[in-house]
Amino acid sequence: MPDEIRPATAADVPAVKAVTDAAYHPYIARIGVVPVPMEADHAADVAAGRVFVTGDPVVGLLVLVPHADHLFLDSIAVHPEAAGQGVGRRLLAFVDERARSLGLPEVRLYTNAMMWENQKLYPRHGYELVERRVDGPYDRFHYKKTL
Repeated sequence: MPDEIRPATAADVPAVKAVTDAAYHPYIARIGVVPVPMEADHAADVAAGRVFVTGDPVVGLLVLVPHADHLFLDSIAVHPEAAGQGVGRRLLAFVDERARSLGLPEVRLYTNAMMWENQKLYPRHGYELVERRVDGPYDRFHYKKTL
């Protein structure tokens, strides 16, 4: 099923890197630094069960980190060639389902202040802005969604 979202396997690591790089590369010039997801240890994230992928070949992915009181959406990436096909919407719906299945009442995430597209996207999907905070070279908007 092309819409299936499944846990990534070691065989998916090259695709996870490729999709992440393709999705985040356009932001390097805008924000002036390499986005954190591009520097992630994808193999370690996959091995830890934090990465979920969709598509064959992979066109979208999530990196999810469960905490005691929330699910942290560490990264969401859709390959630019798959933009506008509902992949991101399906991935965000999966985040909610995953949090509920883990018994977690909230999803949290942050996005760079210069990724202004996300500041329109996340509120449309039920996320509310919690704060803006500078973390080193990163100026971030922190969001939460209560389920």
